[in-house]
Amino acid sequence: MKTLILGIGNLLWADEGFGIRCVEAMDALYEFDDSVELMDGGTQGIYLVHHVQDADNLIVFDAIDYGLEPGEVKVIRDDKVPNFMGCKKVSLHQTGFQEVLSTAKLMENYPKNIALIGVQPELIEDFGGSLTPKVEAQLENCIEIAVEIVKSWGVDVIKRPEPELSLVQKELDKTKYEQERPAEDVALRVGDERVLVDDQFKLRDQPLHQGISNVKSVPIDGRKLFESKS
Repeated sequence: MKTLILGIGNLLWADEGFGIRCVEAMDALYEFDDSVELMDGGTQGIYLVHHVQDADNLIVFDAIDYGLEPGEVKVIRDDKVPNFMGCKKVSLHQTGFQEVLSTAKLMENYPKNIALIGVQPELIEDFGGSLTPKVEAQLENCIEIAVEIVKSWGVDVIKRPEPELSLVQKELDKTKYEQERPAEDVALRVGDERVLVDDQFKLRDQPLHQGISNVKSVPIDGRKLFESKS
Protein backbone atom coordinates (compact mmCIF):
# COMPACT_ATOMS: atom_id res chain seq x y z
CA MET A 1 0.00 0.00 0.00
CA LYS A 2 1.53 3.28 -1.12
CA THR A 3 0.84 6.53 0.71
CA LEU A 4 1.40 9.96 -0.85
CA ILE A 5 1.61 13.02 1.40
CA LEU A 6 1.31 16.02 -0.87
CA GLY A 7 1.66 19.73 -0.22
CA ILE A 8 0.32 22.03 -2.92
CA GLY A 9 0.38 25.80 -3.31
CA ASN A 10 2.79 28.61 -4.05
CA LEU A 11 5.45 29.75 -1.58
CA LEU A 12 5.68 33.15 -3.27
CA TRP A 13 2.19 34.27 -2.24
CA ALA A 14 2.06 34.33 1.57
CA ASP A 15 -0.58 31.90 2.95
CA GLU A 16 -0.77 30.18 -0.43
CA GLY A 17 2.44 28.44 0.61
CA PHE A 18 0.81 26.69 3.58
CA GLY A 19 0.60 23.26 1.93
CA ILE A 20 4.26 23.32 0.95
CA ARG A 21 5.39 24.40 4.41
CA CYS A 22 3.32 21.59 5.97
CA VAL A 23 4.86 18.81 3.93
CA GLU A 24 8.36 20.25 4.41
CA ALA A 25 7.91 20.38 8.18
CA MET A 26 6.39 16.90 8.32
CA ASP A 27 9.35 15.52 6.38
CA ALA A 28 11.75 17.29 8.74
CA LEU A 29 10.07 15.93 11.88
CA TYR A 30 9.12 12.37 10.90
CA GLU A 31 10.49 9.46 8.93
CA PHE A 32 8.58 6.74 7.13
CA ASP A 33 9.27 3.50 5.33
CA ASP A 34 9.58 3.21 1.55
CA SER A 35 5.82 2.90 1.10
CA VAL A 36 5.38 6.60 1.95
CA GLU A 37 6.31 9.49 -0.34
CA LEU A 38 6.28 13.13 0.75
CA MET A 39 6.09 15.58 -2.13
CA ASP A 40 6.14 19.31 -2.76
CA GLY A 41 3.51 19.45 -5.49
CA GLY A 42 3.74 23.21 -5.92
CA THR A 43 1.35 24.41 -8.62
CA GLN A 44 1.90 21.51 -11.02
CA GLY A 45 -1.79 20.69 -11.29
CA ILE A 46 -2.54 18.00 -13.86
CA TYR A 47 1.11 16.93 -13.96
CA LEU A 48 0.58 15.32 -10.55
CA VAL A 49 -1.96 12.84 -11.90
CA HIS A 50 0.37 9.86 -12.23
CA HIS A 51 1.55 10.34 -8.64
CA VAL A 52 -2.05 10.33 -7.43
CA GLN A 53 -2.87 7.28 -9.54
CA ASP A 54 0.02 5.38 -7.97
CA ALA A 55 -1.20 6.09 -4.42
CA ASP A 56 -3.51 3.93 -2.34
CA ASN A 57 -3.69 6.59 0.37
CA LEU A 58 -3.47 10.33 -0.23
CA ILE A 59 -3.09 13.29 2.13
CA VAL A 60 -3.23 16.80 0.69
CA PHE A 61 -2.19 19.94 2.56
CA ASP A 62 -3.49 23.21 1.09
CA ALA A 63 -4.82 26.69 1.83
CA ILE A 64 -8.57 26.51 1.18
CA ASP A 65 -11.11 29.32 1.26
CA TYR A 66 -13.77 27.60 3.37
CA GLY A 67 -15.33 30.93 4.31
CA LEU A 68 -14.09 30.50 7.89
CA GLU A 69 -12.04 32.73 10.16
CA PRO A 70 -8.37 33.06 9.13
CA GLY A 71 -6.30 30.20 10.52
CA GLU A 72 -9.21 27.80 11.06
CA VAL A 73 -8.51 24.21 10.00
CA LYS A 74 -10.97 21.88 8.31
CA VAL A 75 -10.38 18.25 7.34
CA ILE A 76 -12.31 16.77 4.41
CA ARG A 77 -12.30 13.06 3.63
CA ASP A 78 -12.67 10.84 0.58
CA ASP A 79 -15.47 11.62 -1.92
CA LYS A 80 -16.06 15.13 -0.54
CA VAL A 81 -12.51 16.27 -1.32
CA PRO A 82 -12.97 17.21 -5.02
CA ASN A 83 -15.85 19.55 -4.16
CA PHE A 84 -13.78 21.50 -1.66
CA MET A 85 -10.78 21.77 -3.99
CA GLY A 86 -12.94 23.94 -6.23
CA CYS A 87 -14.90 26.03 -3.74
CA LYS A 88 -13.91 29.72 -3.77
CA LYS A 89 -10.62 28.94 -5.45
CA VAL A 90 -7.61 30.60 -3.83
CA SER A 91 -5.45 29.78 -6.84
CA LEU A 92 -5.56 28.14 -10.25
CA HIS A 93 -3.63 25.16 -8.88
CA GLN A 94 -6.82 24.09 -7.08
CA THR A 95 -8.72 23.86 -10.35
CA GLY A 96 -5.77 21.86 -11.67
CA PHE A 97 -5.91 19.48 -8.74
CA GLN A 98 -9.64 18.98 -9.23
CA GLU A 99 -8.74 17.79 -12.72
CA VAL A 100 -6.10 15.47 -11.27
CA LEU A 101 -8.68 13.76 -9.07
CA SER A 102 -11.26 13.62 -11.85
CA THR A 103 -8.75 12.13 -14.29
CA ALA A 104 -7.59 9.53 -11.79
CA LYS A 105 -11.20 8.50 -11.12
CA LEU A 106 -12.05 8.43 -14.83
CA MET A 107 -9.12 6.11 -15.45
CA GLU A 108 -10.28 3.93 -12.54
CA ASN A 109 -7.01 4.37 -10.72
CA TYR A 110 -8.05 6.38 -7.68
CA PRO A 111 -6.73 6.38 -4.10
CA LYS A 112 -8.71 4.26 -1.68
CA ASN A 113 -8.37 6.86 1.07
CA ILE A 114 -8.05 10.65 0.70
CA ALA A 115 -7.76 13.35 3.34
CA LEU A 116 -7.60 17.07 2.59
CA ILE A 117 -6.16 19.08 5.47
CA GLY A 118 -6.88 22.72 4.72
CA VAL A 119 -6.44 26.01 6.51
CA GLN A 120 -8.38 29.20 5.91
CA PRO A 121 -5.87 31.74 4.51
CA GLU A 122 -5.72 35.31 5.76
CA LEU A 123 -3.54 36.88 3.07
CA ILE A 124 -2.39 35.69 -0.34
CA GLU A 125 -1.88 38.94 -2.28
CA ASP A 126 1.57 39.56 -0.86
CA PHE A 127 4.22 38.58 -3.40
CA GLY A 128 7.30 37.24 -1.66
CA GLY A 129 5.53 37.09 1.70
CA SER A 130 5.56 34.21 4.15
CA LEU A 131 2.73 32.69 6.18
CA THR A 132 0.68 35.05 8.31
CA PRO A 133 0.88 34.36 12.08
CA LYS A 134 -2.62 32.82 12.35
CA VAL A 135 -1.91 30.40 9.52
CA GLU A 136 1.63 29.60 10.60
CA ALA A 137 0.31 28.74 14.07
CA GLN A 138 -1.60 25.82 12.54
CA LEU A 139 1.42 24.08 11.00
CA GLU A 140 2.09 21.83 13.99
CA ASN A 141 -1.61 21.08 14.48
CA CYS A 142 -2.09 20.06 10.85
CA ILE A 143 0.99 17.86 10.88
CA GLU A 144 -0.29 16.08 14.00
CA ILE A 145 -3.65 15.55 12.28
CA ALA A 146 -1.86 14.06 9.28
CA VAL A 147 0.22 11.77 11.49
CA GLU A 148 -2.91 10.38 13.17
CA ILE A 149 -4.61 9.82 9.81
CA VAL A 150 -1.57 8.04 8.39
CA LYS A 151 -1.37 5.83 11.47
CA SER A 152 -5.05 4.93 11.06
CA TRP A 153 -4.13 3.65 7.59
CA GLY A 154 -1.64 1.26 9.16
CA VAL A 155 1.48 3.26 8.31
CA ASP A 156 4.38 3.35 10.78
CA VAL A 157 5.48 6.86 11.75
CA ILE A 158 8.76 7.51 13.56
CA LYS A 159 9.66 10.89 15.02
CA ARG A 160 13.19 11.99 14.19
CA PRO A 161 15.56 12.68 17.13
CA GLU A 162 16.46 15.97 15.43
CA PRO A 163 14.71 17.76 12.54
CA GLU A 164 16.24 17.15 9.11
CA LEU A 165 15.62 19.56 6.26
CA SER A 166 15.76 17.09 3.40
CA LEU A 167 12.74 18.04 1.29
CA VAL A 168 13.10 21.82 1.32
CA GLN A 169 15.50 23.55 -1.04
CA LYS A 170 18.14 25.54 0.81
CA GLU A 171 17.16 28.81 -0.86
CA LEU A 172 13.50 28.35 0.14
CA ASP A 173 14.05 27.30 3.73
CA LYS A 174 11.39 29.17 5.69
CA THR A 175 13.75 31.04 8.02
CA LYS A 176 16.15 32.00 5.23
CA TYR A 177 13.26 32.98 2.96
CA GLU A 178 11.77 35.31 5.56
CA GLN A 179 15.03 36.87 6.71
CA GLU A 180 16.27 37.65 3.20
CA ARG A 181 13.07 39.15 1.82
CA PRO A 182 13.86 42.56 0.25
CA ALA A 183 12.23 45.68 1.62
CA GLU A 184 8.95 46.80 0.04
CA ASP A 185 10.50 49.85 -1.63
CA VAL A 186 12.88 47.51 -3.46
CA ALA A 187 10.52 44.62 -4.23
CA LEU A 188 6.89 45.72 -4.54
CA ARG A 189 4.30 43.31 -3.20
CA VAL A 190 1.31 43.49 -5.56
CA GLY A 191 2.63 44.99 -8.80
CA ASP A 192 4.78 47.88 -9.87
CA GLU A 193 2.89 51.00 -8.82
CA ARG A 194 5.24 53.12 -10.91
CA VAL A 195 3.48 51.68 -13.96
CA LEU A 196 0.02 51.15 -12.49
CA VAL A 197 -0.55 54.73 -11.35
CA ASP A 198 2.02 56.83 -13.23
CA ASP A 199 0.16 59.50 -15.18
CA GLN A 200 2.64 59.50 -18.05
CA PHE A 201 0.92 56.41 -19.48
CA LYS A 202 -2.59 56.10 -20.84
CA LEU A 203 -4.45 53.19 -22.44
CA ARG A 204 -6.03 53.73 -25.84
CA ASP A 205 -7.73 51.60 -28.51
CA GLN A 206 -6.07 51.46 -31.91
CA PRO A 207 -5.71 48.75 -34.55
CA LEU A 208 -2.16 47.48 -34.60
CA HIS A 209 -0.51 48.54 -37.85
CA GLN A 210 2.82 49.54 -39.30
CA GLY A 211 4.00 53.08 -39.78
CA ILE A 212 3.86 54.46 -36.25
CA SER A 213 7.13 56.29 -36.12
CA ASN A 214 7.00 58.73 -33.22
CA VAL A 215 5.08 56.76 -30.58
CA LYS A 216 6.72 54.36 -28.15
CA SER A 217 4.15 51.63 -27.58
CA VAL A 218 3.76 48.09 -26.29
CA PRO A 219 1.13 45.72 -27.78
CA ILE A 220 -1.17 44.37 -25.07
CA ASP A 221 -3.66 42.12 -26.85
CA GLY A 222 -3.15 42.99 -30.50
CA ARG A 223 -5.41 46.05 -30.27
CA LYS A 224 -4.56 48.04 -27.17
CA LEU A 225 -1.36 50.01 -26.80
CA PHE A 226 0.34 51.73 -23.92
CA GLU A 227 1.19 55.11 -25.41
CA SER A 228 3.53 57.63 -23.87
CA LYS A 229 1.99 61.10 -23.68
CA SER A 230 5.37 62.61 -24.29
